[in-house]
Parts: sequence; C-alpha cells; structure tokens
Amino acid sequence: MHITWGRRTAVIAASAAILAVPGTAHAHEKWFVDDPHSFPTDWAFALRPVTLSLIVAVVLVTALWRWVAVRYLPTPELKPLRRVGDLVPYVPRLLAVHLGVSLLATAVTGHFLTHDLDVRQVTGGDAILLLEGGLGVWFVAGVRVRPAALLLALSGPLALLVTGPVGLLSAMDLLGVAVFLALVPPSDAPSGRVEPDAATLRRALLALRLGAGGALITLAFAEKLANPALARETLRLYPQLDVFALVGIQVPADTFVAIAGATELLFGLLVISGALPQVAVLVAGIPFNATLILFGGTELLGHLPVYGVFLTLLAYGSHPDTAPLVRRLPRLTRRRLVARNVEVAT
Repeated sequence: MHITWGRRTAVIAASAAILAVPGTAHAHEKWFVDDPHSFPTDWAFALRPVTLSLIVAVVLVTALWRWVAVRYLPTPELKPLRRVGDLVPYVPRLLAVHLGVSLLATAVTGHFLTHDLDVRQVTGGDAILLLEGGLGVWFVAGVRVRPAALLLALSGPLALLVTGPVGLLSAMDLLGVAVFLALVPPSDAPSGRVEPDAATLRRALLALRLGAGGALITLAFAEKLANPALARETLRLYPQLDVFALVGIQVPADTFVAIAGATELLFGLLVISGALPQVAVLVAGIPFNATLILFGGTELLGHLPVYGVFLTLLAYGSHPDTAPLVRRLPRLTRRRLVARNVEVAT
C-alpha cells in the first residue's frame, strides 16, 4: 500500500501526539522521598479497572505503533535529522562518557549503580564504591573499554545481593549500556571512532533497548502502578508534578498516578520496540528534561545513562544505513522453529 508524504507526516505527527501524555513520567520517586522502602507494594492498584485498562491500552498502542512504523513509514522517519546520523562512529565514545560520569557521581554519594541503591551501611560497601568509581574513570578515559563493560555487566548480581531483584531490574539501563559497550566498544583513538559490522551492532542495539526499556517498565510498576502510596507521597511533596492542576484540570491523585505509570510503561515498551526512534526519543526527552527544573543535579546525573541511550537511538535511528537495525527484533525463522520443536520432542 502506497502512502504519500503528506499522510506520512500526519501519521508521524499523530504518533508524537500519542506520546505527549502528561505525567510525573521519569522523576524517580525513590530518589526524593524519605525512607522510600517504607511504602508497601500494592498490586491490587494495578488490577483496578482504570489502571488495568490503561495498561492494556498502552500495550495495544505499542503494537499499533510498531505495525504502522514497519509497514507504512520510511526509515529514518524524520529526514531533517539525518545530520544527527553523522555522530554514529562516535556514539560508543559518547555513551561511555555518559555512563562513566554517572558511575562517578553515584559512587561519590555512596550509591551503587543508581541513587536508590545505598551501600554505605553494607558490609564491603566501600569496596563496591571503589570498584564503581574506578569503572567510572575507566569509561570516561575511554581506553580499552570492553573489559570495563564486561566487569560492570557482571557486577549486576552485587545489586541483587544488596537490594533484591527490583533493585537490579531498576538498574537494567546501565547494564544494557554495559552490554552495548562490550559488543561495540569505542576505539582507543582520541575520538573513539568505530564502525562495527551490522550483525554486531544489531545485537548491541537490542541489548541497549532491552536494558533501557526494562528499567522504565520496572520503575513504572515499582514506583507507581504497583506502589501508589510512594507516588502519592511524591505528589504531595512536589505538587508541581501534577501537570493537570497546572492547566486548571482537577484529577484524583490515584487517576494521576495511574496515568503517570502508564506513560512510563509506554515509553519503556516503545524503546524496546525500536520503532520510530527519532519521534520516540524527541518526545520522551520532554518529560525527562522538564523534571530537571524541579529536581536539579540529582536528576541530571541519575539520568545520564538514559540520556546516553536516547542519544544512541537518535543517532543510529537518523542514519539510513543503521536506522533499520534500531527497530530490529529477534525473529524465529521456520527452520529454527522446526529445530526447536524437534529438540523439545526428543
């Protein structure tokens, strides 16, 4: 089916409108609420009709988003951003700097991987912080980054031992970046210029998307959809987050929490889908940057890896040679399916 450029523009504009959903979006409640672990998990909230309807709608929107992007829209979808694609050879170097600065910042404040994993009172916490700070310096220096990336990816179980599975899953964005840099490390040249083969880059981008998207999905449930009490407390402490109230619309707190959680869930699923990366990144950047006004440096440093992920997806998604790789998902061929069925049968 042929679709004209006018219709393509309309579809892209509609897609951007879908993403422009208000909400607390990406302010991490656990960073700004005293004793965040005192707020109990409440999965019943996620199963309420309103919340569950929003979750189902988000899943359907994501499926529609990818179907329209793959079937009808060009790649890259925003031609005016093609010059951003010139950054592609240098993206691994820039991503390593984002990750390194974030690790240094969290180590200095006594946290591991993210600002909600406090290890200062944990046995061996100083050693963990020393490791984290050393890795931060290594990534910023940009020399022989692959071993550092592998070490960081293997350090994930430490987070599991310290805070449990939710803590580990909330740090998946850093682990996704680590896997990406292990597969596509920058060169040792001052610019870090590197041009990986398509197969390697495809795997690296998939790991990056799974990590960043998985972290957003985890936080959507851990801080909102399955922990409304924490979200309500954040809203009480920072009423400026209620963008509905700012425009004169009164929305019940629980409805607002459900919308905010669904928005974060939507962004997580869209990142994993890889479809329309230019549109997704540009619109997702609005709530990420808006909260900087309220939360300042803590939010900026904590979100550096996410900003690095967004830059990576935007750059690769803006280059005609790499844009198709950004949205590539694993697909079982008929031969693989037959082989798997034979293996299961035997």
